[in-house]
Amino acid sequence: MKLSEFKNQLSSITELNFVLPNGTIVPQHFHVTEVGQVTKHFIDCGGTVRNEIVVNFQLWEANDFDHRLAPQKLKDIIALSEKVLGIQDAEIEVEYQSDTIGKYGVEFNGKQFNLTSKLTACLASDKCGIPVEKLKVNLKDLQTENTGSCCTPGGKCC
Repeated sequence: MKLSEFKNQLSSITELNFVLPNGTIVPQHFHVTEVGQVTKHFIDCGGTVRNEIVVNFQLWEANDFDHRLAPQKLKDIIALSEKVLGIQDAEIEVEYQSDTIGKYGVEFNGKQFNLTSKLTACLASDKCGIPVEKLKVNLKDLQTENTGSCCTPGGKCC
């Protein structure tokens, strides 16, 4: 989700909630301790130089159980970050403490923000020899245009 979409969704809610991929709700007394822009300049395993930019939110919870961050307050924090830091309208990445610092994507379900799992991947699979995964199919499940299953007795495939 891009920052502009996130800000639009903040306008549609009265309570700010984040839900982890396993369904656990981030405790309502969380703080947003950072809003920033992260630029990653790197070279992939195929030798291609790449630049990635994300808007980063860091969620943190303390023992101040009465704390609640209102959607408008987060919009104000974002506006200040855009003004002072020149943050771009990029994809949002959320950091939250799990076994280590977890990084998540964000989706909105109409009521709350769902943190989505992020996965690693080879960006140069065409250059580093990773074989294309073949589709596994049972021969008995193959269909022909006119006869239905072709690999059954009387299926006329042989």
